[in-house]
Amino acid sequence: MKGAVKLTIRARLTILYFLVLAASFVAFFWICDYGFRRGIETTVNDASRSNLEIVQRVLTLSANKGTPKIEKELGELSQLWANGAIFQVSEGDGSWLFRSPRFLLPQSPLPGPPEQGVSFLTRNLDSQQYRIAQTSAEINGRQFRLSAAVPTEPFDQALDRFRLIEKQFLPMLVVLASLLGYWLSGRALAPVNRIIESAEQIGLQNLSQRLEVPKAADELQRLTVTLNAMLERIESSVTRIRQFTANASHDLRTPLSLIRTHAELALRRTRRESEYRESLARILSISEETTQLVEALLTLARADARAANLRMVEVDLAPLLQKSGQQVAVLAQTKNLAFTSGLAEGPMQVHGDGAALESLFRAVLDNALKYTPSGGFVQLRSLVRSGEAMVEVEDSGVGIASQDLPKIFDRFYRADQSRSREVPGSGLGLSIARWIAERHKGRIEVESQQGVGSLFRVVLPLVSKAGQGEWEAGEEVDAQPDAAEKPFR
Repeated sequence: MKGAVKLTIRARLTILYFLVLAASFVAFFWICDYGFRRGIETTVNDASRSNLEIVQRVLTLSANKGTPKIEKELGELSQLWANGAIFQVSEGDGSWLFRSPRFLLPQSPLPGPPEQGVSFLTRNLDSQQYRIAQTSAEINGRQFRLSAAVPTEPFDQALDRFRLIEKQFLPMLVVLASLLGYWLSGRALAPVNRIIESAEQIGLQNLSQRLEVPKAADELQRLTVTLNAMLERIESSVTRIRQFTANASHDLRTPLSLIRTHAELALRRTRRESEYRESLARILSISEETTQLVEALLTLARADARAANLRMVEVDLAPLLQKSGQQVAVLAQTKNLAFTSGLAEGPMQVHGDGAALESLFRAVLDNALKYTPSGGFVQLRSLVRSGEAMVEVEDSGVGIASQDLPKIFDRFYRADQSRSREVPGSGLGLSIARWIAERHKGRIEVESQQGVGSLFRVVLPLVSKAGQGEWEAGEEVDAQPDAAEKPFR
């Protein structure tokens, strides 16, 4: 919204703190005021009732001594009372036995006392406010009406002083508390500002730099740890992108240079038709390899962008494995390799994309063919175990060093020595194979001994009759191998 005021978190916290404190203090003082008033009312009621009881006791003691004696006793009692307490007593016919001077002032008559119990009312007498308690009493057969009053002025003055203090100190307390809240919010947000300043200094040139983790085990520590983990993922991704770009550029530069070199050599002078055909055949072969590399790069790029949608249907792995085995058997003969297959009988139904699964098996089989010297063997096996389809490709090739095993599924990664430029390939086949397996809720495992051979195992979940129609691609799969599986060799 245009024109909207942008406030910092510190300012918003201070405003919120101010509003909460103002409401809290107002509520607190209102409760205190209410309690104070109720306390005053209770106190003056108790005092006036107590005076009324004293008057009633005096009447009880002097009622049988005659009216003059009653008037004398009441007069002496009024002289003993201090603090402005007053009272009046009349007989049932309305004749007065005693009245304090303040009750004699012109005023509207008091309502009659109740027949039973005590009633209370407030009246101004001689410019002062009194709390009056009234009752009726029958003593020695005579009916009396009694009223006793105590001044409320001292209590009212105390209440007024309390309210004055409220008005004077309430704004001051709210302002001081808000300033304290502003200072505290600044202290609380100081680590956030340090995180922001440190994060602003991190760029592509220093992605290895990390934020300082606070010692206190609080939300800021969790935030810093999370940001450091995110920076680590970003650094890893950027590193892979740089490596990917460098390797892709290198792998594309080489075949393009070869195509250009063969073309320039063919055009440098007039040649026989057989020589032209030989040059074109080389260019065609290099172009096919380059096309495969570009297609692999596009596949991985679409996978990274989550744009490589697979058509997931119920697929039988048996015919796919048979087809892949037949194709590899032909290639194995050209390399003087013994190829055998031992496929499980019956269908192995999985949810997946048939073309992608075929590419997965071909990538693993091609990898075995590339790194198995002449005279060795390649075996293709399949079996069903614990609701999973397992496809194993075992070879007697050069094997993989233990330090290279965790990296063989990385893009463009090719181990040293035997996995060098002497063996054709881009180093993308196993990366694509792993991606396909994961998209099918499966996994791909490898066991290898250098100089002995390798065993690649593709594990895919079989279709469950109870769970048909409930499978969804991309769900997380337990990547732990089955403890009952046969160890390598």
